[in-house]
Amino acid sequence: MIHEKTATEYKQVINACKNLFLKKTRDYGTAWRILRLPSITDQIFIKAQRIRSIQEKGVQRIDDPIADEFTGIINYCAIALMQIQLESSDQTEFSAQEIEPLYDRVIEETYALQQNKNHDYGEAWRDMRVESMTDIILMKLLRVKQIEDNAGKTLVSEGVKANYQDMINYAVFCLIKLNDQ
Repeated sequence: MIHEKTATEYKQVINACKNLFLKKTRDYGTAWRILRLPSITDQIFIKAQRIRSIQEKGVQRIDDPIADEFTGIINYCAIALMQIQLESSDQTEFSAQEIEPLYDRVIEETYALQQNKNHDYGEAWRDMRVESMTDIILMKLLRVKQIEDNAGKTLVSEGVKANYQDMINYAVFCLIKLNDQ
């Protein structure tokens, strides 16, 4: 029963993120195609660091809610995953209709990973604090930065794709928890 609740909540969060992504694509096009992966990673880092800073200080001076930053983390991670899939393409401009199936594909892969992990870990994220998941997102960002600094090479660790997927899933969990408050 609880896994069904998670599936419903997960899909609601992703639908809101996707709708925002598609609206921004209509406004800005796919200007993000110019970004290299380290630039996307740094953009995600900025968002996660702002969340942590607000969590630690307990106050914020800019009215943008931290929920918006988690949405940004999800969409920038999706952008990173799309960039990985489009690596061999020189095409920089895609319409919203052209890019939507690719967004859906990277999210579907990420959701499948979440379902498998959620099964094995038994919904442990529900007992975690949003602050802890923020820290895990930041840790995963530092891992990705290290992998990028090592030209993508790892000895025994998963690569950047799995880390971007984990960050999406933790950010979704944070939004679910924030919506429940």
